[in-house]
Amino acid sequence: MSGSMKFVDPRHDCPRDPWHTVGGEDGPLVTVTPAPHLLLSLQQWHSARAHWPADLPVAVTLPNDAAVEELVADLPRLTMIALQFPKWTDGRAYSQARLLRTRWRYKGELRATGEVLVDMVPLLARTGFNVAVLRHDQSPEAAAHTLSFFPGHYQGDVGEHRPLFARSGAAQ
Repeated sequence: MSGSMKFVDPRHDCPRDPWHTVGGEDGPLVTVTPAPHLLLSLQQWHSARAHWPADLPVAVTLPNDAAVEELVADLPRLTMIALQFPKWTDGRAYSQARLLRTRWRYKGELRATGEVLVDMVPLLARTGFNVAVLRHDQSPEAAAHTLSFFPGHYQGDVGEHRPLFARSGAAQ
């Protein structure tokens, strides 16, 4: 997974990032008209999913205190799921990502949002994220460099489930 990690720099990538939220003057709208590349809140998705066209790309933001199971039935319809790190010290989204990848076999984009720091990138990759929206003061170049710090890991992860000793060609 780590080889395919992409970084969104909110200072420069906004025009290139196709995903956008829907809101009104008083905050997010609950009723949403389907359109391509909308990033919906969980509440918005629950109100729109019954009439959402099957071929229209849609994404959902899952709060880090919500159960992944709330989206399981909808996973085939979701192009992207944004998982939130409200604080860099709150790692519940790592567990959500791992569950989505390993238990529920979600193949779409998993995006880390919120307080995403360069130091978090190796663990983001190991738990199944493939896109990170970096905090405004973080460098995409430095984030990409962190993926080369460790040539391998003893423990398994979402990309390689077996521990090092169980892999073919492992040193005995």
